[in-house]
Amino acid sequence: MPSLTQVLLIGGFALIATGCSNPISVKHVDIQTAYSLRSESALSVSKPSEASKMLLRRQGMLDRFEAEPDVVLAELHANLKPDDEDSLFALAELSFLHAERTEERAYYLASAVYAWALLYPEEGKSMQILPSDPRYRLSYALYNQAIALGLAVDDDDAEENEVRLQAGHYELPFGTLEVSLDESGMSWGGYPLDRFISTNSLEVEGLRNRYLKPGIGAPLAASLAKTHSSEKKLGADRLGPYTKVPVTALLNFDNARASLQNGNMNGRIEVYAEDQASTVSINGKKQPIESDTTAALAYQLNDSPLYAMEIAGFFRGSVLTSGLIPKDRAQDGIFFMHPYQVGKIPLVLVHGTASSPARWAELVNELNGDPKISERFQVWLFIYDSGRPVGYSAGRLREALTNTMHELDPEGKDPALQQMVVIGHSQGGLLTKLTAIDSGTKFWDHISDKPFEQMQLSPEARKLIEQAAFYTPLPFVKRVVFISTPQHGAMLAASQIVTGLVAKLVTLPLTLVNTTAQLAKMAAASGDEKFVAMLSRPMTSVDTMNPNNPALQILASIPVPANIPAHSIIAVEGEGPIEDGDDGVVAYKSAHIDEAVSELVVRWGHSCQDQPETIEEVRRILFEHLTTVE
Repeated sequence: MPSLTQVLLIGGFALIATGCSNPISVKHVDIQTAYSLRSESALSVSKPSEASKMLLRRQGMLDRFEAEPDVVLAELHANLKPDDEDSLFALAELSFLHAERTEERAYYLASAVYAWALLYPEEGKSMQILPSDPRYRLSYALYNQAIALGLAVDDDDAEENEVRLQAGHYELPFGTLEVSLDESGMSWGGYPLDRFISTNSLEVEGLRNRYLKPGIGAPLAASLAKTHSSEKKLGADRLGPYTKVPVTALLNFDNARASLQNGNMNGRIEVYAEDQASTVSINGKKQPIESDTTAALAYQLNDSPLYAMEIAGFFRGSVLTSGLIPKDRAQDGIFFMHPYQVGKIPLVLVHGTASSPARWAELVNELNGDPKISERFQVWLFIYDSGRPVGYSAGRLREALTNTMHELDPEGKDPALQQMVVIGHSQGGLLTKLTAIDSGTKFWDHISDKPFEQMQLSPEARKLIEQAAFYTPLPFVKRVVFISTPQHGAMLAASQIVTGLVAKLVTLPLTLVNTTAQLAKMAAASGDEKFVAMLSRPMTSVDTMNPNNPALQILASIPVPANIPAHSIIAVEGEGPIEDGDDGVVAYKSAHIDEAVSELVVRWGHSCQDQPETIEEVRRILFEHLTTVE
């Protein structure tokens, strides 16, 4: 056992060694570690940022905050001075962190108040925090997140991440908050907005890019109420029933810095739809609004019934009669992505066989994310039962477009509507072509030797044949785009086994069946053998895409007129010669048309409408179109 003298000597040497060591040092780390340490925050790692820890250290509160955070927050608030930006930021972040740990929503709202006071001092006072300061953007993020979480719904019947936007009395850790609601933003396209879901907490899968515009406010996805308001908007019945609207909620605090001193806060909830406002005026200055269009689109398509209806729509013809589309919405198949806006050019997307408008999601997301396109075009979608004959579906498309144009602009006062672009994929491309050509009597002459005018038909049958056999260019269609379109037929459709099987499985509309029977009876009585042979079996879309089908051959022989630019995007799989290639459904030689003013070959399968090369080509075509209308 060492003696007392030895112990003292050892202790002395230890003190000397300690005194000689360097108390300050550095450690070399990689750039990712260094950046990670500098960017830690309540939002990234559930820890205070270095800025907040610096303030706590200066006041000897760092350890105390972990032990008694509510007491520390109360002390910081009590000592807060109106122009103390360091304390305002720390209070905003630390209040958010405390709310995360305790789930006390009063602290979320307090975080929003502090962040707002930091970002938007009362008029006449300048903000010292600079945009280059990391706390600047973090303050926006804290406010945006805090609003959504502070107003979150905790009812049992609430959806996950649902936010309730309503006036009322709210408690704060340091006082009270009286909130009013600006009702002007609570409707969209004539429908009240309902069920607000915070997109801050949504992870998007299935779309390449997420278009989130940074700014102030909590980005939300809102549903439409089942019935429109008493003041119905033009085109309201053409908004899809499952639409999710990207909106932004703003909690605007009155005299925030001054009110922090007495604890009596007043605020106003304001709601802005992404397609109607991109900025908001705060203290007389325009501020960008945060919005998340991609998350709203993905939320709309999450578990969408459209996907399940694709095959059913081909075989049973039940898309518009299945209850999927409520009776108060348009029943002709044309639906809008946004409320009609004067001055925007319609971009009509027509899906292909056994498909649906949902398959345009990638293209729509990219186009909506391009402000130069979204500001000039409005997307319309056409949904139809793709098992029915091409001519029948084309007649429906033409009628639906004509009706829509008349509804929106009966007097022709909106010139942008007259510059329509129609894009069709696969079978949808054939429907698209039939909006732009003049067929004369070629289709009817193939059907019968008797002039159509001499046919004794019911009004219903006459209208159906007129729509399905006689085509003239729709005057408002100014450009068409074909994607993987079987202009000369699809490969599988050439098989009699396939067409026969499809004919047995596809359910045709009663109107078409009755008209066919009426025509067959009349043709037999008149001895019109050509007509009788053609009506021996009602045709399906697969029949009309058979390369040997005379009607398809007639359609292929009629070029799109030169005054309507036509563009082809053709998919070819593999690396072999393009001319001998195909996409698994359509051969290159079938998709190629001589009159196309541009042709792009995409090395992909038939469903190439969501590929980057296709989307970029569509973008190029739309910009080209704008140069012709300006």
